[in-house]
Amino acid sequence: MFDNYFRKDIDWAGKTLTLETGKVARQADGAVMARLGDTIVLCTVVGARNVKPGQDFFPLTVNYQEKAFAAGKIPGGFFKREGRPSEAETLISRLIDRPIRPLFPEGFRNEVQVIATVLSHDMENSPDIVALVGCSAALTLSGIPFFGPVGAARVGLIEGAFVLNPTLEQMKSSKLDLVVAGTAEGVLMVESEAQELSEDDMLGAVTFGHKGFQPVIEGIIELAERAAKEPWDLPEEAAETAALKKKLAELGSASIGEAYKETQKLLRQQKVGAAKKALLEQLSEDEAAAAKGLLKELEADVVRNAILDTGMRIDGRDTKTVRPIVAEVGVLPRSHGSALFTRGETQAFCVATLGTGQDEQIIDQLAGEYRENFMLHYNFPPYSVNETGRMGSPGRREIGHGKLAWRAIKPLLPEKSTFPYTMRVVSEITESNGSSSMATVCGTSLSLMDAGVPLKRPCAGIAMGLIKEEKGYAVLSDILGDEDHLGDMDFKVAGTEEGITALQMDIKITSITPEIMKIALEQAKGGRLHILGEMAKGLTGARTDVASNAPKITVINVPKDKIREVIGTGGKVIRDIVETTGTKIDIEDDGTIKIASTSPEATQAAIDRIRGITAEPEVGVIYNGTVVKTADFGAFVNFLGAKDGLVHISELSNERVNKTTDIVKQGDKVKVKVLGFDDRGKVKLSMRVVDQATGADISEQVGARRPRAESEGEGEGGERRERRERRPRRDHD
Repeated sequence: MFDNYFRKDIDWAGKTLTLETGKVARQADGAVMARLGDTIVLCTVVGARNVKPGQDFFPLTVNYQEKAFAAGKIPGGFFKREGRPSEAETLISRLIDRPIRPLFPEGFRNEVQVIATVLSHDMENSPDIVALVGCSAALTLSGIPFFGPVGAARVGLIEGAFVLNPTLEQMKSSKLDLVVAGTAEGVLMVESEAQELSEDDMLGAVTFGHKGFQPVIEGIIELAERAAKEPWDLPEEAAETAALKKKLAELGSASIGEAYKETQKLLRQQKVGAAKKALLEQLSEDEAAAAKGLLKELEADVVRNAILDTGMRIDGRDTKTVRPIVAEVGVLPRSHGSALFTRGETQAFCVATLGTGQDEQIIDQLAGEYRENFMLHYNFPPYSVNETGRMGSPGRREIGHGKLAWRAIKPLLPEKSTFPYTMRVVSEITESNGSSSMATVCGTSLSLMDAGVPLKRPCAGIAMGLIKEEKGYAVLSDILGDEDHLGDMDFKVAGTEEGITALQMDIKITSITPEIMKIALEQAKGGRLHILGEMAKGLTGARTDVASNAPKITVINVPKDKIREVIGTGGKVIRDIVETTGTKIDIEDDGTIKIASTSPEATQAAIDRIRGITAEPEVGVIYNGTVVKTADFGAFVNFLGAKDGLVHISELSNERVNKTTDIVKQGDKVKVKVLGFDDRGKVKLSMRVVDQATGADISEQVGARRPRAESEGEGEGGERRERRERRPRRDHD
């Protein structure tokens, strides 16, 4: 039945990677079941045979989805089925998209959809790498024009050595989480988070990963030799299109080049638009219609050649200069921390908020559920680029840019044990012309320090670009938006003065050499140090304390066996403490209790309540208490939180007491001294040896009474026996 079934086993870093095709999803143009360990991902590719009329871009869609059954789970929520993509699924979709997109031929406009579905997760091998490799194999087999295959690998740094495709458990002790993808010739994409590693270490990791996935590329090629479908015809450039390109260059290069000399973004856009309009007016109606899709190529040629020929860029800078920077902090009076970071025509308004453990984000993934105490939310409103647009939930780009900045800051955060806050930063991009994600890194660092978060060191980011032609290349520092769109590389580096914390690279050409990467890293280091110097003019380090309107968190510890008493039946006790003191309280299984409040008095009140519940009464110590019940034989007094003790009627006063309620009533506030414990562990208290006004111990002044016999009960019989002993005895003959 499965006549076209093929399988390829690849020995990869001590594990077996299996690629199967021809058995599942046979109606797709390409379908591969990729397996590493017991992690299995089904990858499918379908391409439209016809191009939609007027289609002037390449409509590639990549969807990565995780099925709950892959980990033996049932989805949460009311509907009990998978819903909208999670943040992790969105990020992995982007991770797959970025290295494959540059490998489709120029001018290819057919719609292509790539879907990766996780069918099994062994909790050891991460499915993102398996999915990327599987999608590359499916594209290679599909016959769709694709200049692959692409290989990918994860690189960790454990005990000073690079590790290829470490397990999820190994990654917990790794100083590096780097994903690299590329072809046999070079690297196309890098995504990483690092613990302040050097440029040499990062370049070494990329090189190690590129070498490590070569067996995968060879295996996909061997599978394609047996199972690939007939290739589609490549789109050919018509002779009239080539002639039109030449005519556009002759008529418009000079005017468009002059327009691009305008340094201000909005004015430049207006001048470039006017130049293109004038150019189209010189063409026939048919030529003008065909030329609209070719104008971007003309703009790219003009801008790229000007940089290579003169060394000067659109805004008049050389290749290494960073645009002017202004770093301001404390710009919002009621926020816990805020910063306005402006670099040229790019501006990020970053606001930090501190919360408690109750504000942590619960992340539910196939590998398990965990809580995250640092969130970074990036927003890119349309006004930031002088456009109108839809406002709604964040898109893939916003999620990706926010995660990149999150990765840059995460390694610098203090340990939770020393700074027990939940931290959220919102980055509002209020103006954009190049690398708003790196502006977010800078603004986030400043806003967190303004909020009193003790970062290890300030962090900054810079975006690098590349112009590469046959006559040479140029690496550009702090690229503009136009240089990003018209260039060959988007290379973002974030870190401190000590090293790199995040690296992201996307290549729009087939690959770049290690030499270019080395130059870009060194040039980025110089730019990063310059930006850190400019940021220091606003704030050099974290403030000594959190903002006055931020919650102050006090951490105390109680014995584990006392946690139940603090919580109470059904949470009754802890709810009462929270409601009466106005604090927020988090209790952990190890006995750690975090109390958050903006009022020191409220915090102390909560501590006193908790200490009262967990503390053991000490003989001879005087406590404040409340009468909770009266009886003929004495009064029961609540002290030390939930502790109760008995003040016998004989210990209520130094005067004779006929009735308990003559001295105290329920609800009275009293001061009591612990006399000891009875055989059942019940606490015996005294009021008469304590000055009720001052709380002073007056036992030496009033003298001690003969202790009651333990056999004398604390009921009516015991009281009658005591009265009988007071009567004079009569002698009988």
